[in-house]
Amino acid sequence: MCGIAGWVDYNQNLNEKLAIINKMSETISSRGPDENNIYSETHVLLAHRRLVVVDPLGGGQPMRFKRGNESYVLAYNGEIYNTKEVRNELILSGFKFNGYSDTEVILKSYVHWKESCVEHFNGIFAFAVWIKHEQKLFLARDRMGVKPLFFFLYNGGIVFGSQIKTLLANPLIKPIIKEEGLKEIFLLGPARTSGQGVIYGIKELKRAQYLNFSNSNFTNRTYWFLRAREFSDTKEEAVNKTRFLIFNAIKKQLVADVPLCCFLSGGLDSSIISKVTSDYYKKELKKRLTTYSVDYLNSKKYFTKNLFQPNSDNKYIKIMSKFINSDHKNIIINEKDLVDALDEAVIARDLPGMADIDSSLLLFCREIKKRFTVALSGECADEIFGGYPWYHDEKLLFSDCFPWSKSIELRKNIVKDGVFSNPEDYIKTRYFDTISNVDKLSGDSKLDGRIREMFVLNLDWFMQVLLDRKDRMSMYSGLEVRVPFCDHEIVEYAYNMPWKIKSLGGREKGIVRESMSGFLPDDILERKKSPYPKTHNPIYMKIISKKVRLILEEKNSVLNQIIKRDEIMRIAENPDAIFTPWYGQLMGSAQMLAYIVQLDTWFKKYNIDIE
Repeated sequence: MCGIAGWVDYNQNLNEKLAIINKMSETISSRGPDENNIYSETHVLLAHRRLVVVDPLGGGQPMRFKRGNESYVLAYNGEIYNTKEVRNELILSGFKFNGYSDTEVILKSYVHWKESCVEHFNGIFAFAVWIKHEQKLFLARDRMGVKPLFFFLYNGGIVFGSQIKTLLANPLIKPIIKEEGLKEIFLLGPARTSGQGVIYGIKELKRAQYLNFSNSNFTNRTYWFLRAREFSDTKEEAVNKTRFLIFNAIKKQLVADVPLCCFLSGGLDSSIISKVTSDYYKKELKKRLTTYSVDYLNSKKYFTKNLFQPNSDNKYIKIMSKFINSDHKNIIINEKDLVDALDEAVIARDLPGMADIDSSLLLFCREIKKRFTVALSGECADEIFGGYPWYHDEKLLFSDCFPWSKSIELRKNIVKDGVFSNPEDYIKTRYFDTISNVDKLSGDSKLDGRIREMFVLNLDWFMQVLLDRKDRMSMYSGLEVRVPFCDHEIVEYAYNMPWKIKSLGGREKGIVRESMSGFLPDDILERKKSPYPKTHNPIYMKIISKKVRLILEEKNSVLNQIIKRDEIMRIAENPDAIFTPWYGQLMGSAQMLAYIVQLDTWFKKYNIDIE
């Protein structure tokens, strides 16, 4: 994994702007701490920060390739898991290779297939190709949106990079937020409308899109869609194919020339990944797998059972670690460090995020990075296999709203009158725009049709928040985290699976549980879905409330021009009065206040102006 940055301008000599591209590159140094290189010519600058994972000697970037009068330069962030297969196709077409990196495969794939190269890749990626002989730029992003890519268009030019801060390092782009951006933050946050960069003028290339930019033309295209197809497999065939697809995705993602480990929460998804990886390590590498989990100081004392978190992880982690004989490490975080890391989490994400759920992951990844460079994690299984409560509660399932943020009363109530107009319409438009593009079959039942809608809502919204979180917090620590359940072949198969098969036994992820029967301990197979752990220690709420009060006392702060002081104070003093989570299963009253703390940090650190 790496970080990329670039600037194309047809009206000026960018060789005179090397200081700016160096500043842009510096903003992504944590994403690529191993190498730093710049490519420059009259109208283009490309920067690449490398985290070495595969082919240390042959994968340097920006990578150049010349064929006759044609000349290409690539800056790339990601991993291609079918590199070997694509390379073999290219060799049959006459290409020769100097190394074994996926970087060289991507570059020569573009040379051979042009824009359609992306359709040949199985992996996670965001990359830029400068076609020198045509003076044209090509940008592309992976199907699931695992790797980020932001851009800013202006007359005669484009600035792009792996993160928002990368673009803001260019003086052409000002940290301005307008009404639409405020709506994104207060009405949808930490989610974002697909393609939105929140800061005025900044866009994100949408998942499964590419764009072409030249002096006379700008086009972008979606190259992959979820298509509804008849599902002809029997239950038994579906069980077998689900198991094969999951195992295959995990095994493909074990390629690395650096140390690799697994996240292990004792839940179904991380347990599958850890078991497959452990088996591979024992058989192929004759090594013992290292696994990691995260917990909080005095968690056993303060853990509070609820619908979303029915039990703690510790018991199940011990079962799995013993079962696979992993070298298990449990990272313990205290509440003060958790709060202190909220600021860093904002800087890592470039936006207010999931509050302490973000800062916890950042601290967790930082500890793992001390020994490892690559980790595997179980994100996204819940979105595609129906793991969340809103798939199983009929009232939530058929409500015309985002189920993870069902009520917007709290969101509206904390914002001063006149800050933005028609909040309900803004949210409804985003919601209905999403479900209106869902591909269905004419024979779908009402339930299966709605499950398809919920699938896409989760894929385009909830999952994107989690992928943003995982990418930014891990890469801020120089750790690459791979997510096997995001394999597009698994996603395509799950999308067309009827609900009665997907929810076998009336359980969340029923098909996955059945497919792993005999492979995992029964206690793990039967464990009820439990999300990423959060602290229940009342000390955390006390610290957060104190920080919020200090913010509210700053009468000249930008944030205090937007929020209602009395309403925030009411929540700080009566946290149990909030019954509707701010966002999803984990962001309750404490996290909502921490979100305010992150907002304050964001406005100050990024010098945000409101227009």
